[in-house]
Amino acid sequence: MKLQIKNLSFGYHKEQVLSKITMEVEPMLTAVIGPNAAGKSTLLKCISGILKPEGTLLYNGRRRSQYNRRELQGLISYLPQNNSNRAVLTVFETVLLGRLDSLSWRVSDEDLEIALGIMEDIGISYLAQRPLNELSGGQQQMVYIAQALVRYPKLFLMDEPTNNLDLAHQFEIFSFIKDLTENRGISTVVALHDLNMAARFADRIVVLHRGEIIASGKPVQVLTEDMIRVVYGVRARVSTDIDGVPLVTPIHAVKKTLYWNAV
Repeated sequence: MKLQIKNLSFGYHKEQVLSKITMEVEPMLTAVIGPNAAGKSTLLKCISGILKPEGTLLYNGRRRSQYNRRELQGLISYLPQNNSNRAVLTVFETVLLGRLDSLSWRVSDEDLEIALGIMEDIGISYLAQRPLNELSGGQQQMVYIAQALVRYPKLFLMDEPTNNLDLAHQFEIFSFIKDLTENRGISTVVALHDLNMAARFADRIVVLHRGEIIASGKPVQVLTEDMIRVVYGVRARVSTDIDGVPLVTPIHAVKKTLYWNAV
């Protein structure tokens, strides 16, 4: 799946949030990073079709309007930052709903097997009969990740997917998503705050700052001390580990006067 974005702009009322975003997304794991209010969540919502931006978005060379609803459901899966769990459903029922585009009055054996398989892969099959609203925030997040993955999308969008997870589960989920991205040729885009997680798992990093892309490339090219100082207002030390992965160590916040002078 190849996504092409050309001159994408979006604003809420009179406030411009994204300005002339041009980028391409290919089968790999792309991390979108940037400080709060940089436009990360808005960009994912524009790509998913929730918001209607100005500019051009091409999904495998075709505009969104050239796909029917069923095609789009099988093409794109979007995991928002916050999910509602008001419905009293079991974990299995919640994951199975991710197959909604293929479900009929009678649930097929294929749908059941796919849902169970994803749950086993993520390690939540033991929760299958538990009510979703009785789970911890971290467990619920893993269920929603399974629900998003169960349709095997070609374009997978995730907004801070590991916010409620402990460190071990963060690594497990990102390792699983990385493997799935590579094995199934998925174009995965993840909005992240954790620079070290982006450095370790992303093939490509896109930096958003004040609604514009100011850097894009491999983690070792993008995660520099100058970028972190200018974009985040933080002095940091950037080294590389034995695997050549950048390691960001924050030192202190830059004084506001110095920060604004830098930008």
